[in-house]
This record gives sequence, structure tokens and C-alpha cells, in this order.
Amino acid sequence: MNNKLNLYVAGNGRPLLLLHSLLSDRESFDRIMPALSANYRVVVPDLPGFGASPASTGLPETADRIAGLIDAFASDGEAIVLGNGFGAFVALQTAIRHPALLLRLVLVGCGARFSDQGREAFRKMAAAARAGGLEAVVETAMNRLFAPKFQADNPDLMEDRRKAFLLMDLEVFCNACSTLAELDLSTEAAKVAAPTLVVVGDADQATPLPMARDLVERLPDGQLRVLKGCAHVPPLQAPDRLLALVDEFLGCSVPAALK
Repeated sequence: MNNKLNLYVAGNGRPLLLLHSLLSDRESFDRIMPALSANYRVVVPDLPGFGASPASTGLPETADRIAGLIDAFASDGEAIVLGNGFGAFVALQTAIRHPALLLRLVLVGCGARFSDQGREAFRKMAAAARAGGLEAVVETAMNRLFAPKFQADNPDLMEDRRKAFLLMDLEVFCNACSTLAELDLSTEAAKVAAPTLVVVGDADQATPLPMARDLVERLPDGQLRVLKGCAHVPPLQAPDRLLALVDEFLGCSVPAALK
């Protein structure tokens, strides 16, 4: 199997990996990349099955491939990983399976497991996509990512996000939905060694606040921050506030001009 990952790399300093969500792509970090790359060597892969990166057979293999990427850039265990949505679950699984690799972990829109309602939502999206293609679920996907007002106020961005979603591989999307519907890391979360910042928007319908609170309680060294009025994609919806939280957590100043 081809385990190579397509990458975008910018900046210098301590390695910082950014892992994108299931319903988006690496361009969802465009609003925070300039600021972060001023202080870090930012590495943004296409997750397996996205863009030009070959697919994995499941979340554990995806986590192992991300671990290999971390090791390539920071074999001394000084890497920081920030994941959003599905990327946050990948980051969490990576930290569980390879705890010595990470210095710090930032999980944006994440949890240890979904509620029964959340699991059913993934199953329904997968079934609808298999029956009618990604076009059948694109509006459902956008509504899980973005609050109605944000969508109304940002029509160009929303059109771009719809186009990015429709470029996904259907089988990768459906398999990821099935994986998340069955995922339960509630016991294994205790294996995470790195100090962890968990960020959630209080308008996040995909990974709501109770999921984040539950996760923080299970982590050995976790802290929670809530972004008011934000939904599931803070890197696009509240980049300045997310950068401030990351800056505070990592203790590295981000130039104000880049915010």
C-alpha cells in the first residue's frame, strides 16, 4: 500500500500539524495558516483518502500514518498536533496509539464518543450518500459545519466549501461516517500523555459541548475552552479567537498583524 501523504508545509520552528475535518479539506485552515507559520513549521496533510493522499483501511491505520508523518518532522517528540472534527478524532487516536510523539494536542470539535443521536446522524448521511451521491447530503453536511447566519453572511466561502465537499471520494466519506458511528475512545482517552486543549463552539451541532466536556473529564491533562456563537469549524468561523486560544495554550506569541 502507498502510505505517502500529500503535504503543504510553511514556516519554520517547532512542527505543528493541522488535520482537517471529514466534511472539508486542508483549505479550511487558510485563515489561520499565516499566523501559525510565523512561529511554527506548519504541516498540513491531505488526510488519507482526501486530495492526493491514498486511502487507509480505518482510523487506527490513519493514526499510524499520521504518527509516521510526525516522526519524519519531529522524531524528538516535540510536535504539536491540532485537529478539527474528523481530524481531531485522528489526532486523538494518534495520541492514544503513540503517546510519546506529541508535545501538545489541540482538539477542535471532538469527543471520546458520539451520542446515540449523533451515531444515527452519521448512519443516515452514509445511507443517503450511497443512495444519491454526495449531492444528496451536501446541504446536510454544510448545516452540520456552519451556523445559518454564518452561511448567509459568507456566500462565497460557502460555495467554495460545497465544491470542496463534492470532490470527496464517496466511499471514503461513507466509510468515515461508519467509523465515527461506531467509535468509542472513552476508555482509551486516559492513555493520552500530552497536555490537551479541547475547543468547542457552543453552536456546534456535529460535536456538541457535552461531548467536549465528557472528553476533558477522561483526559489525564485536558482543559476546555468554549467559543460563543461558533459552530464546528472555528478555523474558518472564528480564526482570531481560535488563534488566541492556541497562543495561550502553547505560550507562543502570534504577531497581531497576522490576526
